[in-house]
Amino acid sequence: MKTLLFCIIFPFLLFAQEIEYPALNIPANLKENANAVIRFNQIDISIISQRRMNIKQKRVVTVLNEYGLSSIDALEYFDKNRRIIKIQATVFDSFGKEIKSIKRKDFKDISVGDGFSVFTDNRMLYLDYTPINYPFTMVFESEIETSNTAFLPTWAPIEGYSVSTEKSIITVTSQPELGFKYKELNFSSNYDLTKEQDGNKISFIGSNLKAPKYEELSPSFLKIYPNVMMGLNLFHLEGIDGTAKDWKEMGLWFSNTILAGTSELPENTILNIRALVGEEKDPIKKAKIVYDFVQQKTRYVSIQEGIGGWRPMLAKDVDRLGYGDCKALSNYTKSLLDAVGVPSYYTRLYGDSSIKSVIPDFVSMQSNHVILAVPTPTKMYWLECTSQTNPFGFQGTFTDHRNVLILKPTGGEIIETQHYLPEDNSQKTVAKYTIDDTGKLKGFFTMDSKGIKYEKKYHNKDRSPSEIDAIYKEYFGHINNLKLKKVDFTDNKDAVKFSEYIEIEAEKYADATNNKLMFVINAFNPSSRTPKRYRSRENPFEISRGYYDQDEVEITIPDNYTIEAMPNNVELNTKFGVYQIEFTTKNENTILYKRSLLIKEGFYESNEYDVYRFFREQIAKSDNSKIILTKKP
Repeated sequence: MKTLLFCIIFPFLLFAQEIEYPALNIPANLKENANAVIRFNQIDISIISQRRMNIKQKRVVTVLNEYGLSSIDALEYFDKNRRIIKIQATVFDSFGKEIKSIKRKDFKDISVGDGFSVFTDNRMLYLDYTPINYPFTMVFESEIETSNTAFLPTWAPIEGYSVSTEKSIITVTSQPELGFKYKELNFSSNYDLTKEQDGNKISFIGSNLKAPKYEELSPSFLKIYPNVMMGLNLFHLEGIDGTAKDWKEMGLWFSNTILAGTSELPENTILNIRALVGEEKDPIKKAKIVYDFVQQKTRYVSIQEGIGGWRPMLAKDVDRLGYGDCKALSNYTKSLLDAVGVPSYYTRLYGDSSIKSVIPDFVSMQSNHVILAVPTPTKMYWLECTSQTNPFGFQGTFTDHRNVLILKPTGGEIIETQHYLPEDNSQKTVAKYTIDDTGKLKGFFTMDSKGIKYEKKYHNKDRSPSEIDAIYKEYFGHINNLKLKKVDFTDNKDAVKFSEYIEIEAEKYADATNNKLMFVINAFNPSSRTPKRYRSRENPFEISRGYYDQDEVEITIPDNYTIEAMPNNVELNTKFGVYQIEFTTKNENTILYKRSLLIKEGFYESNEYDVYRFFREQIAKSDNSKIILTKKP
């Protein structure tokens, strides 16, 4: 009888397991705008001691289409301090029927490199799965154990644009003496989020979270959607115990343990750099000599072996080998500056083109990059030591305008890197062009770019002629039949200014019909793109960096033509920026066109988007305005 009951009941139990996550069970509101749905994601973190942590995960994802494949996220990293105990996956079809069981041996084992790495013992097991049909569901399970407790995962119940979440849970159990801490960001009543705490155990739970839709100019994801940062006051990193209750303590620990013993230089190198500096007394001029020396002598590579992820290569090894990563090159430059009596601070930050700051009121490891800070009584100079081409003290979009941790002899301190104001990111164009009676344009312009606009252009001087031709034909995509007649560049690193001199020709730029010529007067710098329209904007929007353009163009028209119609002067003054154009007739054949556009940085609410869009729409319309010439009798 027992055998008979088992034979009857077991298939039903198996069937019940198989249909646990059929795609048909996903609520309709979670499928809206979604490429994938996180059906269930549970992470259990057990911090057993300062030097031991266990992390288990069960992740169930229904992928609705090919764009949702990246949400599977079936991977784990490992090295000598991080061991994968368990990793497996199971694939189910849209009805919840199992179609494939994937064991550890089926995961791909690869080195985790970035194309620059010369040393790395970091590896990854990842699942490379090609589906037959959509939708399908992937159940991924893993368990890892690590001695590194310096980094705890950030919990983000909404994982990305076009991804919904049915249920997401993270649970952390820790020892009281380790000082577990967390910080909730962007929590609001708009989301079904709960927190449960019981002694040394805390859980965060998110339920029924709809997929957000990407909207143009949306701020970085973690800036507007819920997430929880976590950390420990007492932690362990690659064989070293750490303590950080505040930033001062974090800085002292890092300097006294991670950086200790790494700055020694060969005696002949010290003598060499002192000889190069000579009798110079000005600390910034000395720093420029050192920075140029480093740029000429070294190149960037990535080193990710063991503590190499945090402790820099020895300065004497960088000197001998001529290469290093951001940590090694910054530490090497600091050692050289020390040798000539110029103080500097090793600086940890999060490097990314999207501005991401260290959170000042939450002490934890929040960085992925290192630069150097050189203080003066009036300003701080920031050195990107991985670059062989950056001007001294120039910061681009990878490190500008964000909170960073500088390591002073007295401890760590949070300060902000250089903030480029809109007027700093400038582009000034002075141009002349003529239109003949066939409609041909012939002219030239000089364009000076500074700040972030300098960063976008100064590499052009090192490009091939074919690359230059492609760049300018894209830039002048509004001009048909374009020919570049001459291109010259000047890179003034002292002024951090890049200058372009360009001569161009274009047949039939003006439309010549019925004894008239008609053409867009702003030939060299039109702003034609208007931000996308949304029926109901949901996200706030952000202009992370402002800029300032100035154009002055002299236009000569044919002697046998007169001006029939010319655009009106325009002035727009809004909270988002200021736009002005002005036309002056110098004589019957010469028009002077002046234009300026100031775009301000800022973080704006969603209900202001339509106003901003209208502002840009007016600019695009004005920049595309045409002049009409009539042939004289």
